[in-house]
Formats: sequence, C-alpha cells, structure tokens
Amino acid sequence: MRGGYVVDLYDLDRSQVAVAGGKGANLGELSRIDGVEVPAGFCVTTAAFQQGDITAAVAAAVGDGAYAVRSSATAEDLPTASFAGQQDSYLNVSGVDSIVEHVKKCWESLYTERAVAYRKRNGIDERSVRMAVVVQRMVAADVSGVLFTADPVSGDRRVSAVEAVAGLGEQLVSGRVNADHYRVRDGVISGEGTVLNPVQLRRLVDLGRRIEAHFGSPQDIEWCLAGDDLFIVQSRPITTLFPIPEVGDQDRHVYVSVGHQQMMTDAMKPLGHSMWRLTAMAPMHEAGGRLFVDIAARLADPAIRPGLLDMMGKGDPVIRDALETLLERDGVTPSRETMPVAPVPDPDPAIIERLIARSTASIEQLRHDISEKSGAELFDFLDDAFAEHKRVLADRDSFQALMAGMGATWWLNDRLAEWLGETNAADTLTLSAPGNITSEMGLELLDVADVIREHPEVETADVDDLPGEVREVLAAYLDRYGMRCVGEIDITRPRWSEQPGTLLPVLLDAVRNFRPGESRRRFEQGRERAAKYAADILVRLRSLRAIQNLVDTHECHVE
Repeated sequence: MRGGYVVDLYDLDRSQVAVAGGKGANLGELSRIDGVEVPAGFCVTTAAFQQGDITAAVAAAVGDGAYAVRSSATAEDLPTASFAGQQDSYLNVSGVDSIVEHVKKCWESLYTERAVAYRKRNGIDERSVRMAVVVQRMVAADVSGVLFTADPVSGDRRVSAVEAVAGLGEQLVSGRVNADHYRVRDGVISGEGTVLNPVQLRRLVDLGRRIEAHFGSPQDIEWCLAGDDLFIVQSRPITTLFPIPEVGDQDRHVYVSVGHQQMMTDAMKPLGHSMWRLTAMAPMHEAGGRLFVDIAARLADPAIRPGLLDMMGKGDPVIRDALETLLERDGVTPSRETMPVAPVPDPDPAIIERLIARSTASIEQLRHDISEKSGAELFDFLDDAFAEHKRVLADRDSFQALMAGMGATWWLNDRLAEWLGETNAADTLTLSAPGNITSEMGLELLDVADVIREHPEVETADVDDLPGEVREVLAAYLDRYGMRCVGEIDITRPRWSEQPGTLLPVLLDAVRNFRPGESRRRFEQGRERAAKYAADILVRLRSLRAIQNLVDTHECHVE
C-alpha cells in the first residue's frame, strides 16, 4: 500500500470492502482463485476519497499503456444490491494526470441523482458510503461479455446464460451492438452466435462454476477473451434471483410453496418457520422467508403423478403448468425425501362424526393440560402438544375424510362442467352446509354486530371500555374463534384474542351495512339456494339421461 491511498489488487480480498469497495474487494478475491486471471492493477482506496491527494501514489503505480478506471463504492457488488451501472467507469485512459482526473470523476459519480436514488431504494445510509476506484490495465479483447451462472429469467441454477460481443464489453453495456446469446445446461449448448465456439463457451462456463463455488452463490460475471487468455474483470452476486432452499446434497428437488397452497404468500418470521417444521407431516424447507415442500419423489412416481398434478392444478393452475413444463423438459429424478401417502378414502359418512368427537376430546385434553402449567413448563409442554398434533394429523380417518371431501368436490365440479356446463357447482351445492367452521365464523360475527347495534356508544369506545353485554358476546366469540387472524398460518401474527380491537372496525362495518338478523337470513338463503340448485341439477341430469337412453335405443334399432 502506497501511503494508504493505493493498494495492489492482488493484495486485496473480499474482507476489505471498507478499504477497496465492493468491486475492488471482489477483484482481489478473484485473483486468489486457482485458474482465474484478473487484469493487473491497483485500487485507489476509500482513505484517498475521504482526504487525500493521490497524484504521487498513482504515479508510482501506473506504467505505460492504457487503463480502465472504474468506480468501487463500499455499497457496490454486495449480495443484496449490485449497484450495476449506478457509478461511472472509463476505458482507455492513459497518463497519470488523466487517470487522476478520471478517478475524481468516479468519486463525483457517487452523488449523481441516479446513484443517490438507488441507495435510498435499497435502504443504504448515505453517511456510511465511501468510494474507492479500481485502475486496471486495459485488455485488447477479441470478445467480451457477461456470464450468469444461473439463468436470470427462469432462475434455473443449472443453466448458465452467456451474452457475448466482438471487441470490448462496453458495446454490450451501451446497447450499440446486438449480442450473441447462449444457454449452457450440463454441457449442452443452445442459442446461436459467431463470436464464441463451443470449446470457448464450455471453458467460460466451467470457470464461472468455479467462481460461483468460491463465492457460494450464483454470480454475474464480466469477462473478456484476448487470444487464448480468458480474463475476469468483475464478479458480483445475482441479486434478482429468488432464493432456493439449501439442503446440501446433489439430488434433484422440486419445491412447491406451502404458503401459496394456504393462500398466504407473505414471508414468515423464523418462529413461524420453526412452528411449521415441528408440526408438519412432511419435511419443510425455508427460502426467502417462505416454506417449501419437496415433491420430487411423488412427481417421479408414475402411479402418483396424475393425482398429484390434478391436486396441484385445482389449487393453482399456474403451478400445474410449471410442473408439466418441468416434466416435459427434464423429467424428474426423485430425491431421497418422501411424503406420506394418503390412504384410499372410506365411503362411510359416519367417519366425520367420529373425527369431530376425537378432535374435540383432544382439544379439551390439551386445554386441561396447559391450564396447569406456567413459565418454562409451557415451553416444555410444546413437545407434547406437537406430538398430539401430529398424531391427530396422521390419523387414518383424517386422511380419508380430507381426500374424500376433496375428491367429491373435484368430481362434482368436473362432471357437472362436462355434462351441464356448470362452473364450480360444488360451491353452490354446499352453501350453508352444517359444520362449515369458516361460514359459521362469519355468520356468528354478524350476530355479535347485532348486539353492538343496540349500543351506539361502541362507535367511539375503546375495546377496554365496551358495554358489559358487548364484552360478553365478544368474549364468547373470541373463546371459539380467537385463535384466528389474517395470515394465521404464521404463528407470530397477532391473534384476535390478543388484539380484539382489530375486530371492532369489521363489526362496526357490519352494523352499518347489514340489517338486524342478517346471519340467520343469509344462512337460510344459502340453504334454500343450495336445495333449489341441487333439485335443478337432478332434473337436468335425469333429462340428459333420458335423452341418452333414446339415442342408445335408436342406435340399437339402426343396427
């Protein structure tokens, strides 16, 4: 290091972002990877940016020939923000005075409107940002370009995407020429171009994989080829990829979002992840604050696959389309992870009554057991509670009831759509069905609103100052439904029983928008509509059957 203002790139590593900025630190780290060539150069440090006259230090470091002068801010090329294109770079700069002048231009680019706005969007404190500048010998490039070690469009980590142009990469960045585009997957090349041959492409991709392995994440790599020499001039994390679960093996995995299946796409907090992992019947994997389950084993099984695809398509057609695209493109090799297989449904309707009775008994036992515990004992009790939860979920009858209900719904919807052109018929047929806890929860909320209707003072009252009658009916409602809330699959979300005030706006809206007795009226209307719809469906089906019989009879006579 020359006076603290200039340091050789080869003396840097990725731990020295505060000294050399993101780009400088990464280039130093790259130079330490076996087989990676980085153009020689030095870094004007952040110390010079803060207070130094760098002319003497630069004069001692440069020689004849042209240099590239490139910004390297301390908030640049980071895992969460690349800052690509936010600060300035200059090529073919020669002579000490010119290099110093362009270093200062790089410093000034830290405060452009574009760069300031980018830092603000990414939550980076202006007071913490410093600018270093990388000065490297120019390479007389025959070909230059960008290599992504994961496909930035599809997110596929096994695909490397290459963009290449003849000459300097500046033409690619500026858009002055059209680049050749290649995709390389397991050594197989797709795409057309003239500036790179297959041997060069595979060499570049192999080098990219080595760099990716060193940094531990997919990389956005700038490179140039001069004769047979392949130089790396920048490598930074690809910040636009959605993270994937890390399981530490080489198996093929197909991950499906748990949250999307539960109609809850927000990220969950670590406590929420932990709760799911301890209570779920299948292994759960976290990425990006969301949970995923690996369905590769089921997808690879020809006997299970059709039913799995059908179930996924019922929940979200886009997921089914994605899975079918995956199967067509790659096929699936199963991972070692397995999921429980549901038993064949039992047609006995009495199973539902038995399930309700057993679940009620289980909940009451848990209530009793937990009421006698406090402090640390409550946390110890979670192990027992989780074990009981899994026992109930694993109950054969539970699986049978679940699969029977889902299967009946899908069968009705599919057949009535095919035969009569009806859409989502099961939804109408099950209106006001007894035992639908979600419907009952909404109707009973309207009953609470009817009590509030008699107490206009609730409009301006705090939840702690509600009239006695209102407190009583609200407490009864919360006793049954207080564990519910928005985004409730995340255990960290405040429950209604914890924040009952969150229900007041909903209740007051119900008072304003509905007449007294709305819950009973809605229930009866739903029941009558379902009965009328069922009767109409039966009439139409009998008519359809009669027509079919006539057609069959006619065909027999013709024969």
